Amino acid sequence: MSDEGAQPIVAICNPAAGGVGNGAFTAALDVLRSGAEVAVVTLDHPSQLGEVMSRYAGHKPVVIGGDGSLHTVIQFLYHRRLLDTVTLGLIPMGTGNDFARGVGIPLDPVRAAEVVLRGQERRLDLLVDDTGGVVVNALHLGVGAQGSREAAPLKPRLGRFAYPIGAVIAAFRAQGWLVKVTVDGAVVADGRRRILMIGVGNGTSIGGGTPLSPHAVPDDGLVDVMVSFAVGRIARVVYGILLKLGRHISYSQVVTRRGRTVTVSGEAVPLNTDGELTDGVQKRTWRVRPGAWRLTVPRI
Repeated sequence: MSDEGAQPIVAICNPAAGGVGNGAFTAALDVLRSGAEVAVVTLDHPSQLGEVMSRYAGHKPVVIGGDGSLHTVIQFLYHRRLLDTVTLGLIPMGTGNDFARGVGIPLDPVRAAEVVLRGQERRLDLLVDDTGGVVVNALHLGVGAQGSREAAPLKPRLGRFAYPIGAVIAAFRAQGWLVKVTVDGAVVADGRRRILMIGVGNGTSIGGGTPLSPHAVPDDGLVDVMVSFAVGRIARVVYGILLKLGRHISYSQVVTRRGRTVTVSGEAVPLNTDGELTDGVQKRTWRVRPGAWRLTVPRI
């Protein structure tokens, strides 16, 4: 039985998310219904969000899915200038669930549903690029994005284990890219030396737990930037191992910075934004919007 007077919830579900439709999904909904009135909406296409948010105005939006699902909802709210009008909830049921990991939301759907009902509000940063796109968790360019593309057809069968396989395939094929990188106007890479990978982290991990930016804090007004120059055959292997262990930021072929504005320009390079893949990016700038949105997280 829901609590009388509690804010009603609209649970926004991604049918492509790995766990949606199984027993854990049903159990999580049961928990939500024990504390609030719940409407369940299956989102087949982002274009449906306008109707959903209009129909359920006044409801607390709870995303049931992964980083991509959360990204879609926040992108919509940002463009409609509604981000500051709601506090989102998140029940991680995607493939990687990296943002949830980084902010301490339990990966168990039932426990995550309990957080939605009894957690506390936290204001979090958002990255916005010069094309109007947003980044909730992290973006990376180069071999990591190429690896994500290799992993995509394997995800339905292997889940998050598809990521390391895709990374290995990409690592053998990648030759690096000539790209210039600046952070708050300071040059980190001048575009004359090949780069294997660029990472920009608001959250800490990508690919189901790979610690791209292990020291990133999603509400400090800064992003962690990592540039890997490890294009040699042995250097690529070493970098890949250290990345998986979260020790790559100390590697001699890696440079790290923290800042508010990041610009990448040069050769066309693949990009992964919260799991969304883009080919052939030649120039883009990202800026941090401090405290741009609110999420219900576990109480401290």
